[in-house]
Amino acid sequence: MSDNGRPGLAGTLAILALGAVVALAGLYLLVGGLYLLSLGGSWYFAPVGLALVASGAFIALRNRAGAWLYCTVMTVTILWAVWEVGFDFWPLVSRLFAPSLIWVCVLLAAPYLRVGPAFPSRLTTRIVAALVALGLVWTIVHAFRMGPIIPARQPLPALASAPDPGGNDWRYYGRTPRGTRFAPFTQINPGNVDKLKVAWTFRTGDAPVGGPPNAGAENQNTPMQVGDKLYVCTPHNIVYALDAETGEQRWKFDPKASSPLWQRCRGVGYYETPLLASRPAASCDKRILLTTIDARLIALDSETGAPCPGFGKAGTVDLKQGMGEVKPGFYFQTSTPTVVGDLVIIGGWVLDNVEVGEPSGVIRAFNAWTGELVWAWDMGDPSITKLPPEGKSYTRGTPNMWSTPAFDAALGLVYIPTGNATPDFFGGHRRPFDEQYASSIVALDIATGRPRWTFQTVRHDLWDYDVPSQPALYDLADGTPALIQITKRGQIFMLDRRTGAPLARVEDKPVPQGAAPGDWTARTQPYSVGMPAIGVEPLTEASMWGATPFDQLVCRIAFRKLRYHGEFTAPGEIPSLQWPGYYGGMNWGSAAIDERSGYLIVNDTRSGQKVQLVPRAQADKAGAAASHDGLSPQRGTPYGAAKSNFMSPLGVPCQKPPYGTLTAIDLATRSIVWQSPLGTVRDTGPLGIKMGLPIPVGMPTVGGPMATRSGLVFYAGTLDYYLRAYDTATGKELWRGRLPVGTQTTPVTYLSPKSGRQFVIVFAGGSRQSPDRGDYVIAYALPPKG
Repeated sequence: MSDNGRPGLAGTLAILALGAVVALAGLYLLVGGLYLLSLGGSWYFAPVGLALVASGAFIALRNRAGAWLYCTVMTVTILWAVWEVGFDFWPLVSRLFAPSLIWVCVLLAAPYLRVGPAFPSRLTTRIVAALVALGLVWTIVHAFRMGPIIPARQPLPALASAPDPGGNDWRYYGRTPRGTRFAPFTQINPGNVDKLKVAWTFRTGDAPVGGPPNAGAENQNTPMQVGDKLYVCTPHNIVYALDAETGEQRWKFDPKASSPLWQRCRGVGYYETPLLASRPAASCDKRILLTTIDARLIALDSETGAPCPGFGKAGTVDLKQGMGEVKPGFYFQTSTPTVVGDLVIIGGWVLDNVEVGEPSGVIRAFNAWTGELVWAWDMGDPSITKLPPEGKSYTRGTPNMWSTPAFDAALGLVYIPTGNATPDFFGGHRRPFDEQYASSIVALDIATGRPRWTFQTVRHDLWDYDVPSQPALYDLADGTPALIQITKRGQIFMLDRRTGAPLARVEDKPVPQGAAPGDWTARTQPYSVGMPAIGVEPLTEASMWGATPFDQLVCRIAFRKLRYHGEFTAPGEIPSLQWPGYYGGMNWGSAAIDERSGYLIVNDTRSGQKVQLVPRAQADKAGAAASHDGLSPQRGTPYGAAKSNFMSPLGVPCQKPPYGTLTAIDLATRSIVWQSPLGTVRDTGPLGIKMGLPIPVGMPTVGGPMATRSGLVFYAGTLDYYLRAYDTATGKELWRGRLPVGTQTTPVTYLSPKSGRQFVIVFAGGSRQSPDRGDYVIAYALPPKG
């Protein structure tokens, strides 16, 4: 631009380019806005698009009417944005940031427009442009400094708690049989956690790289520590015993396990044989119990890693016994075997959404010393209490337990979180016992395996809302033994673990009807109204989000085209929106309970899914083969099921952030204490491009939290590559340690018997959505004294 108010050649071209950008943006909004209006959507986009087309044309002609029109559009846009979403930061960014950038350019160009109605002086327009630019800078700075979603407003209570039975070890998936992921250690505390350093790193050599023969491979292992050893297992069930102090390898066992898909090992079990005065100590008195991706149960000497010869056949039990036909990859164990006294209790994962009549969801208990089958619970045929009669199998296609139970030895109960009778998205074929036990918590008698009570979280589940997480057992302040169950729905159920009766009020509410032909829907569903629900606010068109108004408009159109009547919108041939999605809410990472304060700590994911039932012939012709996302065959039903994430064109969830949070809930008051966004876009971003920006948007999460008595919560399962420590009282991030790759695992902590140092361990193998993969077991500790 020249100083005399007349643009030179470069200025003229810049003005033409600015006009073209404004007009093209307006054309996009006009066409998309008209389509949105035809779907019953917002009135804003079409008229604003028309105004922008005119504004761009006037600017290109160097007519000041174009600048006036753009300023009018911005005034309308600001008023509309505040009317639609209030002062919610991320929704306002979506609506105002990109238009404001263009507004600055329009204001700076306005003095060089030569005709039309008079415009304020160059000084005035530059001042206004500077103020808008300052607002944009403030927005950017604030985006990096986002505080808690719900700030803490109460001090951390200190409750008298029962003695911790776990000692200094981490012997179970949830540290103790209670599944609370609470460690009674105070060495690492809020005052010194910022001094944590890497103490040692171990590489397993089994990174979960994708593609055959590793399709679906993920590292989701929660390590286990007993005494001076730490035990980890890899996606292919290779077990390492490491020195708990130094990370040096003590032994390695490779079962040579294989599966055509879904390789993972979430943990191993530990069994210690009671020593009798009449028998001296022997090898395998202490043993590791391993389940494999080809359905074996293996007992290993915890000191040497050698198979225990007196267990099963040469240390191995074939878990396919009694199962009938098991196609490759259709049945195996992904979760930690649960050792209860002298028993090891086993469930199993089945291939989702492929066909009816898949292998049974039978729950079995084996003698941890001999491998002998002690009992079996076949919900379809309760008369089968061990192996089925000759020529028969356990009832096929029953709901399974793919997650991990918790148990109360004093009550003699083990608490089973159940899945669905596959497939997930059509249920017209299901039997009465499927309906009774699916998507439930079932309390089984530890000694016999017989059901004592059942609580169902979803009736006639058509949404893959199975119970994914380990129950957490906690005694309330009045001594009532409670069971807290988090769910994919974001509902949190608090039950009396003696009877299954709700301790926090559960209300049956009417839900949408209209299942596909041949199926049906339950008229009501249970809602835990006595506890907070996490991430379940119903979606509206105003909830749709994008980095700019342009991808937001695409999401609005997509939302209007989907069937969505709120939670429990039944799948059908017209695509529907499922919210919460079938990945959660909360998932298998499970919850933690700070037993010192009575705070329940949960992480969640907020990403909806699109679901469409595809008629049988069409699904078969398309070669349906997917298990989770994609087109699943659901053979044996009238429909396949097409499933995908509800994403913007930039690969970002279509609804407003956050997409993942960490929340503390006071179990005494049953209210949210604080909630913070989890994760930044440093290692991910639109179109999968790493943005490198530590903006705490709050991203989808995998894995679970861990709490300590000192008032810390550790979490690592974000899409950026960090282990983080949070203040239990406030949810404030106190420390973060950079990881070489992301992780989907739960951190653990223990006191080393050699030095007394407290270690925090995380297994970093790669985030779910990231191509960066690894095999790192990393230990953090405070620097040694002296």
